Amino acid sequence: MKPVTSLPIPPQSPEEPDLTELAARYRASEGHFDELRDRVSDSRSPATEATPENIANKAFGTRGWTSFFNSLRGETATDLNQRSIQLARQIRDNGITYNVYADENGPQRPWSLDLFPLIVDDANWKHIEAGVLQRVRLLEHVMADVYGPQKLLEPGFLPPALVHGHPGYLRAMHGVQPVGGRYLHIAAFDMARGPDSNWWVVGQRTQAPSGLGYLLENRLAISAQFGGAFDNLRVQRLAGTYRALMDSLRAMNPMGADAHLALLTPGPYNETYFEHAYLARYLGLTLVEGSDLLVRDEHLYLKTLKGLVPVHGLLKRVDDQYMDPLELRADSTLGVPGLLQAIRAGNVLVANTPGSAFLESPALLGFLPALSRHLFNEELCLPALPTWWCGESGAMFDALARLRECAIKPTYPGSSSHASFDAVLGARQTPQALNEWAGRIARHPEEHTVQAYTPLSQMPTWQVRHDSDPSIAPELVPRSVMLRVFAVSDGAQGWCVLPGGLARVASSSHEIISMQHGGSSADVWALTTGEVDHATMLQPHLTPESLMQRKRLVTSRAAENLFWLGRYTERTENALRLARLTLDCLHGEDPTSVPLMTWLSQMAVANTLVLPGVPTPLQAPRVFERALIDSLGSTQGATSVGFYLRALKLAASSVRERLSQEHWRIITRAEEVFFARFAAQRQRGGCSTQQALQILKDTSDHMAAITGAQTDRMTRDDGWRLLSIGRHVERMGFLSTALNLALTCKSLETASGFDAMLELFDNAITFHAEFQQSRDMAALVDLLVIDRDNPRSVSWVAHTLRGRLAKLAGSEPNELCALSLKVPNPNAWGLAQLCERAPDLVTPATASDATGAAAEAPQYELLRTVLDQCSDAAYEVSEEISATYFTHAGQGNHSVGAL
Repeated sequence: MKPVTSLPIPPQSPEEPDLTELAARYRASEGHFDELRDRVSDSRSPATEATPENIANKAFGTRGWTSFFNSLRGETATDLNQRSIQLARQIRDNGITYNVYADENGPQRPWSLDLFPLIVDDANWKHIEAGVLQRVRLLEHVMADVYGPQKLLEPGFLPPALVHGHPGYLRAMHGVQPVGGRYLHIAAFDMARGPDSNWWVVGQRTQAPSGLGYLLENRLAISAQFGGAFDNLRVQRLAGTYRALMDSLRAMNPMGADAHLALLTPGPYNETYFEHAYLARYLGLTLVEGSDLLVRDEHLYLKTLKGLVPVHGLLKRVDDQYMDPLELRADSTLGVPGLLQAIRAGNVLVANTPGSAFLESPALLGFLPALSRHLFNEELCLPALPTWWCGESGAMFDALARLRECAIKPTYPGSSSHASFDAVLGARQTPQALNEWAGRIARHPEEHTVQAYTPLSQMPTWQVRHDSDPSIAPELVPRSVMLRVFAVSDGAQGWCVLPGGLARVASSSHEIISMQHGGSSADVWALTTGEVDHATMLQPHLTPESLMQRKRLVTSRAAENLFWLGRYTERTENALRLARLTLDCLHGEDPTSVPLMTWLSQMAVANTLVLPGVPTPLQAPRVFERALIDSLGSTQGATSVGFYLRALKLAASSVRERLSQEHWRIITRAEEVFFARFAAQRQRGGCSTQQALQILKDTSDHMAAITGAQTDRMTRDDGWRLLSIGRHVERMGFLSTALNLALTCKSLETASGFDAMLELFDNAITFHAEFQQSRDMAALVDLLVIDRDNPRSVSWVAHTLRGRLAKLAGSEPNELCALSLKVPNPNAWGLAQLCERAPDLVTPATASDATGAAAEAPQYELLRTVLDQCSDAAYEVSEEISATYFTHAGQGNHSVGAL
């Protein structure tokens, strides 16, 4: 094939090769199809010398790759390294993650995306598209028969053991006609390109295929990197297919355009939770977990702050066996009790209909060609790799004879009742290991499927130069690649194929590609010679009615997490301020002040910065200080700054779809940096006081950004009000307790204790600006308790909390709800009354301790009473909010309907 245009002459400097020279040296591994050259790689072919003539005459095998590299003419390895750095930064900044093993104590793993896209030309794409449409139509017929008349089982077109014996076959769904008449709304097909240049189906996913969100982010990132090439190559767009899916789900729903659709996720601990949140936001769906939903009278409802809201359709990301603990796995906490009954009653559309897991068995691939001929009188135009289910004796003996040349896969992957294992390549097994596999297959043949192996095609990927390892040179490196293509429902038209897909790229040491074993991804550019579809997800015509319906719902779960996000934000700030203050005072001007050290010690214990058994600063100051510092970066024992910061991140991760990218990024950054710095100090032998203070100061700066985002960058709906209420509940309890303990310890009667209280309330600058160097108690009470303009005064917090609670309850303006009245009314507080003190001493004859010394009378009794009331109110408000807004315990006529 002649190149579209000649490639540029490489630069003369051997130290800085440009992309053309690197591409000329590039070679796929022998025996693999080379996506760049469009031919099988052969060691007998000499490497292309980087001369102008060879570059012009030996251009890449497809127009797409030639044009792509021509668009990068003149770029050097340094330029490509810079692009890779920008790409990695963008992925990190956007918070794109794929958590192999979700670990609440570990960092989230950034999504891995290669710099170059996989380019599929128009002819190849049309072939793939036709084959995928044919296969999804076939799978739909199989589903309809298996859960209907089962005519395919009797003549043996499908072995009953592969269907009824599969744990993914749901007997509870037999005879159920799904809402809209369609079983499969989304199907994914994993494909590999062999040395013969043909595309082969390797597997299929129908339960909850992942990738639809990640490929969108891949497209946004890579098209931004290579905008000129993206436009010039006529790459097909993706939005029209997503639009078709959403239109189809609504068209098939009895509620039509008014249908309330939600995306059901297992939750933030799932490895692909980012994708769930991203898809829900992109498609305009409510992101829900199983605990957000309940079934009443065979209808599905969403628990929200305003009560129960009907749900008419679910796009599920939960595997079938976890969908309903009443009828499926009883130990599941991810599903909804009674959901299957609601589906059987025809009251909820679920995409995909539960029960499709048996279609994912690799053994099924070997039976689909005969089924296609039987049902459609058609040959499958997109073949699958030859596959043998060892449950058939003839197939087993045939498979055993070729075990070394094949891959061994579980028939029932992920099953708890059958043997399940990671697929292995026979060619990589020792003779002894192969014999052991043969023995396993002979003993349990039905649990093993053998699939022919083909060397995967390889695409060019960019190897970045690492400053830490100079031996790694920047260059184009071949990596094996598999392509996942998605077919989605398109209403009455059947299905349409997403023009592109998700390319999964192997790590250097793996030929079986898995994102869980270090694999990467690549954008897929499906080219077209026709018109490019520029459809978007934007709705062109919005009526007042539709705008009202689009008001964002706040689920009870999201509300509770937002409430605790606010509480943990405030707790983190309080712990930071108290820890910094304590360390400063331990090395301050008055480290032996008994009232001050007593107050700080009691505050540290009350806020769990140290455990109760730790000696006080007066008993053993160095021991107390070391215990305080050691607890800062720990998440066990004392619940100090590190514990609260991690709890903040976990609460935020559960409502990630409600947070801006900047908000989420600063939360994860604050947590990662905090623990990394403490871990580094521990490796060096321990953290000094000055080092701890610097870490606390920097974390306080992060917290200022987090609280700023919560205050100014979140829509002030009921969810935000609960976040704000959570913060104010914590603040009121903390400030009231701090003042009360100070009165008890009499630390406010010392200059150091007085100043420490101002620092803890973050009011030192304001106080000294108004009262200079005064240490007057009335001035302190006025600023820290009475002042309505001070956001850290007890009065301001109480007044704001009363108003937020009333607004949340839907009270009329200037009216308070019953819960608001539980918060003390600051209008009833008078400065003179709060500052009244009883005589210092009562008569020794009537009040003395065991030694005969005179007992002290309570000081500031009214102020103490007010502070006690505020502390009690913080607890009561928290309990009543949980009971009022986070649970829905009312009874319906029936919980889930008759089964």
